[in-house]
Amino acid sequence: MSSAGTLAQHAPGLWGWATRHPEWHPGDFGAEVVSFAARGRGGVLLLLDPLLPEGEDRDEVLALLDRQAALGSTKAISIQISVGYHARSTEELWDRWRRGDVPVTVHGHDAVRKRLGKRVHKDFSEIEPGTELPGGVVPYAIGKPKRQETPLWIPSHAALLFGDAVVGAEGGARAWAHDPVDAKVEAFYRERFNPTLEPLLELGAERLLFTHGPSVLKNGTRVLRKGLDAGPWYHRG
Repeated sequence: MSSAGTLAQHAPGLWGWATRHPEWHPGDFGAEVVSFAARGRGGVLLLLDPLLPEGEDRDEVLALLDRQAALGSTKAISIQISVGYHARSTEELWDRWRRGDVPVTVHGHDAVRKRLGKRVHKDFSEIEPGTELPGGVVPYAIGKPKRQETPLWIPSHAALLFGDAVVGAEGGARAWAHDPVDAKVEAFYRERFNPTLEPLLELGAERLLFTHGPSVLKNGTRVLRKGLDAGPWYHRG
């Protein structure tokens, strides 16, 4: 996905759309951010790291979400945030449906709570890594020291979502380094960070969903393994 606002169906019951990153200089990697919606288990509509685009693209995304929310098979709406600062359009979407018959909940790191108005707090639950969320989603702890980010395993689509730790780059998946890659950074990822991602390789992911860069829609586990073996990747505008 390379055009901001473009809504795409990645699989039956799985959609993504890209929009302009609200805090990134245009024209470089990271200038766009991707959000996802999915049909989870048990009739749960999942909204994952949602950021609404502007203009006609916004209308298109909201029309899709409204249709999905109104389906008789939708028993709940769950907004799930993989990393604290991806709260973005969470409060607006919670407010859009909260008065309806379908319950709307928000799940994320405690850092997400701090970015939401107090009226949302009654429907907010802090993520506990390894504890199943609505729709069958399971968050995983990563990092040493542990990061605020929790990749989300979405079994209904054999998909693994990453907020920032792993991105779509170099034609596949790469661990996104915070600093230019030198021997010290290489060693950190090889010895401390990448081992915390190893449990994710056991999930059998077919799809890798990235908020930065193109998602991987087949052979996800193999692509992730190859990307981790390639070492960290650095890019800043």
